[in-house]
Amino acid sequence: MLIRRATAHDAAGMAAVLNAVIALGGTTAHEVPKTETQVRKDYVNGPDVLSSVLTEDTGRIIGWQSVGWWQGEAHIGTFVQPGLQANGAGRQMFSLTCEILRAKNVVEIMAAIRADNVPGLAYYARIGFVDFAHDPDFALSDGRKVGRVHRRFIV
Repeated sequence: MLIRRATAHDAAGMAAVLNAVIALGGTTAHEVPKTETQVRKDYVNGPDVLSSVLTEDTGRIIGWQSVGWWQGEAHIGTFVQPGLQANGAGRQMFSLTCEILRAKNVVEIMAAIRADNVPGLAYYARIGFVDFAHDPDFALSDGRKVGRVHRRFIV
């Protein structure tokens, strides 16, 4: 398994991972698949992107993590191919993410996690994020309330 910085050329593989997570449902607030162009701009090299890293195995992207400015704060998103979670890739990606953010003098990262996303909540807790707010009324586009937990990590 290789952990490295993402490049614009990785956007198609990153979109494939994200869209597989969206299609599965239950672990992301994203509900509509993203195009390669959207992923490139929003998560790889757009003006608000602070860090973008990925993990690959035999040349195939199996997960990625991006931090970008959102509503004036550095927010993180982590996506791993369904069925391949909990293999240590997230922790390794986060190590590189923190290294990149420290070099940019970013001191705090926010995570907004669906309250029903048990694996995501466990992951962010394992790597040191702590709760600072809850939004029990957060709802998906179909009106279904899933809640949201807001966590913070001091870089």
